[in-house]
Amino acid sequence: MDQPTHEAIIARKREEVAAKIAAMKAKFGSAGAAAQASSPTPVATPTPMRPQALSSTAASGSGSGTSSPAPNVAEDLARKVAEAKRRVAEAQSKLAVKDNPYLSMPQTSAKGNKARPAEPAQQGAGLKMAAHPLLLDTTPAAPQSKKDKYKPMQPKFASIKANIRTAPTPPPAAPSPNHDQTSLNPYAAGSAAKDSSGSFEGAAPRERHSRQFRFNPMGKYVKQGDQMRADVQLEALKQRIAASARKAGLDSEFESLEKNIRRAAPPEAEWWDIALLPHKTYDDLEMGMDTLNITTADSPITLYIQHPIPIPAPTEKNQLAAKPLMLTKQEQKKMRKQRRAAELQDKRDRIRMGLVPPDAPKVRLSNLMKVLTSDAVQDPTRVEARVRREVAMRKHGHEKMNSERKLTDEQRRDKKEEKKVEEEKRGIVGAVFKIKTLSDPSHRYKVRKNAEQNNLTGVCIFNPAFAMVYVEGAPKFMRAYKRLMLHRIQWTEAARPRGVDEVEVANDPDGDAPMDTAPEPTKDPEEEEEKPISLDDNTCRLVWEGTLRDRSFNTFKPKSCPTDGMAKELLGEKLRGYWDLAKNWRGEEEDLI
Repeated sequence: MDQPTHEAIIARKREEVAAKIAAMKAKFGSAGAAAQASSPTPVATPTPMRPQALSSTAASGSGSGTSSPAPNVAEDLARKVAEAKRRVAEAQSKLAVKDNPYLSMPQTSAKGNKARPAEPAQQGAGLKMAAHPLLLDTTPAAPQSKKDKYKPMQPKFASIKANIRTAPTPPPAAPSPNHDQTSLNPYAAGSAAKDSSGSFEGAAPRERHSRQFRFNPMGKYVKQGDQMRADVQLEALKQRIAASARKAGLDSEFESLEKNIRRAAPPEAEWWDIALLPHKTYDDLEMGMDTLNITTADSPITLYIQHPIPIPAPTEKNQLAAKPLMLTKQEQKKMRKQRRAAELQDKRDRIRMGLVPPDAPKVRLSNLMKVLTSDAVQDPTRVEARVRREVAMRKHGHEKMNSERKLTDEQRRDKKEEKKVEEEKRGIVGAVFKIKTLSDPSHRYKVRKNAEQNNLTGVCIFNPAFAMVYVEGAPKFMRAYKRLMLHRIQWTEAARPRGVDEVEVANDPDGDAPMDTAPEPTKDPEEEEEKPISLDDNTCRLVWEGTLRDRSFNTFKPKSCPTDGMAKELLGEKLRGYWDLAKNWRGEEEDLI
């Protein structure tokens, strides 16, 4: 069946109201109609009227104005019947609430706290009582899974107050034709009022307006700042006025008041000295400083005394350890003899006490008859072979122990490297050497190889004007390298060419060419080698030596730098000044020339 629209409902209500007004006018006359119009008409629950009655009433109202008493009696009878039914319904609802108190609680929604429509009162009592509407739910059950199959059944109505609050709101019922839509939905009044041409009670909801930006007026915070500055100036002015009044003598009253106030006597000891005084008075100072609580363990100043960790100075690393006293050969033998005698005596004492088993007799060919008296006489050949075998075993064991104690080549190299690292911990020293000519291959090899063997790093720069050697490493190895550069290498002597034997061949008596010699082949002038550079005035001088913090190079490498810029770039930003120092350095003999 189709549901009536809003316009149809409103039109029907208007017809009902018009019919009632016409009936009242016909019954009470004009005065009664005016009084009835002034009183509010119950629109929410109008009395249902059949269409036939409405048509008859309207027809009678539209007549001459006179009415027969039959319709009025029927109308009063219908009103009384409706009132009786209403009272019966109220009584039945009270009985139902008395039997089930949960039906009396109005269910409210969680958000708006609006009362839900009351549940319909149950009709009848006892076995004649009708079933609850929730129990008569005919909606098909939702398909259940295997997990939900064995879950307990949820109640269809709220049984406690907590469940009543959280119970879902039932869907609104369809509007009945006898009730006004404005009583159920007041927000529909606006649209209904617009659509309808007549008057309709109800007001449309207010339109929501968006909040606008509220900007601060110009100069608001400037005024606040001016006010704060004015307050500060006023306070300063008050202080200046008080100071001037004090100078002028206007504050004599305050001075007299201060004189009348009695000041407290000074304490026996100040609070900062009480913890240091045993008897809490300054009389303890006469007993001496030793009696004060200063050097004791519970002194209050002990907490503030700090003992910093001593840090060794860099120069302490370079200090040489004290060497033991140098002994002569005779003194060394005497010390060894005394040490071995003490060890032997200790061993004998342990054997006598039973702590160490005694050694086997050490038989030699010299003491053979003394140790093995009877056995040596009975079978001397067997005893001699036994003694020789024991001697050979002792010798083999001694040599085996020495070979096991001897270090391998790898262990020996590791030991040397460890010593180099230990020497480097004492500090790092750098040195700069200036060599006039470093063209001889023997000299170059010695400079490079000794630096590598002494674990020195640096660079050797070859320049047409001179050669500079910069090295850095441990002080011990630097001393050995300095001795090599300044004393051991003969800079004025060229190396002898390798693979040529100096053999003098005797000439024949006639003075001819030497025997067994072939004529020298002619050489191409283009293939002629460059003339060797003279080393007569070649020198090597120590330009600079000092202590460094860290190494600047990882290895020792030779490099040819024809220009000063390339040499400074090779040395780096920190060491480029050494090149200028070596270039401008001149020895004493050069200054004299």
